[in-house]
Amino acid sequence: MDVYSGDMKIGKNRAGSARGLTYLELLVVLSIVAVLASAIIPLHRWTEKRRREVYLRMQLESMRNAIDLYYSYSIQGLIQQSDVEQVNYPVSLEELVEGVEVGDTTSPQSTHVQFLRGIPLDPFTGEAEWGLRSYQDDWDSDSWGRENIYDVYSLSSLRALDGTYYRDW
Repeated sequence: MDVYSGDMKIGKNRAGSARGLTYLELLVVLSIVAVLASAIIPLHRWTEKRRREVYLRMQLESMRNAIDLYYSYSIQGLIQQSDVEQVNYPVSLEELVEGVEVGDTTSPQSTHVQFLRGIPLDPFTGEAEWGLRSYQDDWDSDSWGRENIYDVYSLSSLRALDGTYYRDW
């Protein structure tokens, strides 16, 4: 009871009014959190896809650099090729992983060079399977002629964030 100037008045229950205000505040805070969460979830998905795209670009660049290095050694005559159809390119990705003898194989100067540590996984297919092109294939061919490996590409049919297909990278 509140007492003012000797009059007896029934005061408001301050705990009750504070409790009602707290529920309202709680609803406002929950609404704000829900709005923020709905914005963060797509952002997280976008960030994850972007991370996988960067990883795909790195893997493609790594394999293409290994093919180019093999080609460079072959042009210099440091790699003895078994088939004229190879046109100075490797026959398979496994050959890049297993490595080849570089230099004169009869000389103690020859060394074993491994161009890749392993065949990387495609982050979008989850497999170590890649699309391959031979030097003799058409530039837009989807089938591999099996003479050599001139280029690699992803087998994923998904679109990138920029609208292109991963298989076109």
